[in-house]
Amino acid sequence: MIKFTKMHGLGNDYVYMDAIHQTIENESSLAQFVSDRHFGIGSDGLILICKSEVANFKMKMFNSDGSQAEMCGNGIRCVGKFVYDKGLTDKTTVTVETLAGIKTLILNVKEGKVQTVRVDMGEPILAPEKIPVRSLEEPVQNLKVKALDKEFTFTCVSMGNPHAITVVEDTKNFQVEKYGKIIEIASTFPNKTNVEFVEIEDEEHIKMRVWERGSGETLACGTGACATAVACHLNGLTKRHTNIELLRRNIRSRME
Repeated sequence: MIKFTKMHGLGNDYVYMDAIHQTIENESSLAQFVSDRHFGIGSDGLILICKSEVANFKMKMFNSDGSQAEMCGNGIRCVGKFVYDKGLTDKTTVTVETLAGIKTLILNVKEGKVQTVRVDMGEPILAPEKIPVRSLEEPVQNLKVKALDKEFTFTCVSMGNPHAITVVEDTKNFQVEKYGKIIEIASTFPNKTNVEFVEIEDEEHIKMRVWERGSGETLACGTGACATAVACHLNGLTKRHTNIELLRRNIRSRME
């Protein structure tokens, strides 16, 4: 028997397992099984909380297709609530090792339970070879990728994982699945990519839908929201403080 907890951040839902006090095997296959929304638990993926030699905890994240990802902004916030509420730590500042480096979480605790979690996402990565993306441009702001009947212009950013951001006229009616699944695996992206389709309402308000690498369209993406804020400001479309409207709800992006 394996114990698990189902949690979500802004609708970005994962199955969480304590891999410190129980042994988890066949992680990739397990991620595929639990993520199935008809025959499994149903989620965007699997997140394991493990021991770390360099931080308080280590997060291992697997997408619903079983592939391992570097980082998840919403997922790591839920890790913060998991470790505190389940008594794995009594700290309100927690460090978590990820494939995208060590991230620091600030826990807002009320009456013994975590109410909110703030995570330092770190600086965005703009060098094409580190995103990675095949381009000679740095930063990558005019990358052309053709998918079926359309050609898109992307700005590429890494928040520890790759993102390609493009502006469209109407996110509500945009065919995210039709184009997202093709762009994700384009040869331009050596490690595949997350794809953000954004609509600029004004310089302080963005609408965003996301096609996540290895999971498909999700209700929210924390690293994607950060990458979108960076890309839109880089192109002079928005201010440094921006509201980003996702399918689930609004979030506030602030670049220091």
